[in-house]
Amino acid sequence: MQIQSDISLLPFNTFHIEASARYFAEVKTFDDIADLQAQAIFKENKKFILGGGSNMLLTKDFDGLVVKISIPGIELEREDLHHYYVKVNAGVVWHQFVLWCIERGYAGIENLSLIPGQAGAAPMQNIGAYGVELKDVCIGVEAINIHTGEQVTFSASDCEFGYRESVFKHRYKDEFIITRVHFRLNKVPRFNVSYGDIKATLDEMKVFDLNIKAVSDAVIKIRSSKLPDPAELGNAGSFFKNPTVSFEKCKELLDKNPLMPNYPQSTGDVKIPAGWLIEQCGWKGKRVGNTGSHARQALVLVNYGNATGHEVYQLAMDIKQSVMDKFGVEINPEVNLI
Repeated sequence: MQIQSDISLLPFNTFHIEASARYFAEVKTFDDIADLQAQAIFKENKKFILGGGSNMLLTKDFDGLVVKISIPGIELEREDLHHYYVKVNAGVVWHQFVLWCIERGYAGIENLSLIPGQAGAAPMQNIGAYGVELKDVCIGVEAINIHTGEQVTFSASDCEFGYRESVFKHRYKDEFIITRVHFRLNKVPRFNVSYGDIKATLDEMKVFDLNIKAVSDAVIKIRSSKLPDPAELGNAGSFFKNPTVSFEKCKELLDKNPLMPNYPQSTGDVKIPAGWLIEQCGWKGKRVGNTGSHARQALVLVNYGNATGHEVYQLAMDIKQSVMDKFGVEINPEVNLI
């Protein structure tokens, strides 16, 4: 393992933002982490733990050590009458893990197909799509304390998963390196096809014998039709989280906007799609300099080429303010701002 100096982070973020790291190291084994923690550069500099770079916006150069996690490996630990128990190392590409499970008939994450990024970052965000979240299948997370080198195992309840939230995103931000995630997957699928366009897409695909591969294929087809490929157009997927408002606020908004989509929650609050709010403010497909809101999905901010992180950030703040001005609703970034 080598520590490099003044490394461009352009190849390591899906927004395709040019920024540099003062120091950069890629770890490919658990021993690499221990070796790195023993070095003075690790001890004396602030650290940023980098996975697939798919859910972040670099707004400036990083004056410290960027640690790229590239530890491979997936393993079936055990099984019982109803479940498979699988551990996956942090450097595994998430979609490759999904496909690995589908090939073996391990059910539970097929709705999470084609989500960019690595497995190690999945618990941080509690990734989710089409009615399924990581918390539904994750039973534990292994991590190393950045300051002490201690190996810690977090149970699912320890992770305090919420809507695109976990303890790793706030309370323990910059405190741990996630190294491995444990999953409990189903032998008998529990299909969730009522969310979004999955059922209609399955019908269009003429799928009559429902199976996890068909659900995955439908999700891939939907995501591919709505979301730009980061390899072709810089983006980090959905930039904002869907806001929740009180029942009273929702009623007030519906009085003025009767066609507004809304989703009552078990808490009594109501979730409103951020993409709809942004679109109503006229941002969908609008380009501002080198950045803009995507023409097929207003929730996705894109880099049309040579945009700076500050340009994307300013666009996001302008969108956030316009939604507040028009609807009195606050939308907040899902993307991590670095």
